[in-house]
Amino acid sequence: MLRRLASSVYERVDLALFVQTQLVMKKRQSKLLTDDSKARHTQQPVSFSLEDLIEHRRLKISSWKHLRNTRWVVILTSPLIYACVLPFLLVDASVALYQLVCFPIYGIPKVARKDYLVFDRGRLAYLNTIEKVGCIYCSYANGLLAMITEIAARTEQHFCPIKHAHTLKKTHSRYPTFLPYGDARAYRGQADAVAQAYGDIAPKVK
Repeated sequence: MLRRLASSVYERVDLALFVQTQLVMKKRQSKLLTDDSKARHTQQPVSFSLEDLIEHRRLKISSWKHLRNTRWVVILTSPLIYACVLPFLLVDASVALYQLVCFPIYGIPKVARKDYLVFDRGRLAYLNTIEKVGCIYCSYANGLLAMITEIAARTEQHFCPIKHAHTLKKTHSRYPTFLPYGDARAYRGQADAVAQAYGDIAPKVK
């Protein structure tokens, strides 16, 4: 009985501290938004109401309960998922070096990491530690692959801006600017212009 009472008191105190911290953070964020014109062009952190924060905290499941409800085969295979971080890091470093050195030489606008690698889900109060780690890892893996796709797309536009003969299930962002398949005149006459046609890409915000 005493354990349950102590646990209940601890949870209420923990919730009160959490809500108080969130309120302080919201006040600090509101002070930073003094310039409305700048705020329209920048992505600001999402804030939740007090009711939402309490609901998030209430719906949080402990990491231990999360593990108990997870199938053992999923737990056994999870190292295979996280082992992929090694090749991801290697590819990340290689592509970053390629873009840093080669894109200025080719005249290709660089791809901004911040547009693809976003780690905001780890701040959600209804996620436990295991779920937060998983979300951060998924954000990195999928964001990295999306960024690499964009880097490769801009490279392809520079060196081989020709559409395929067959319809692709999914195309990258630069594909619509490519020249028709089999149109030799268009390629010889417009390839150089297409290779430098990056005017639709928003310039970097300094």
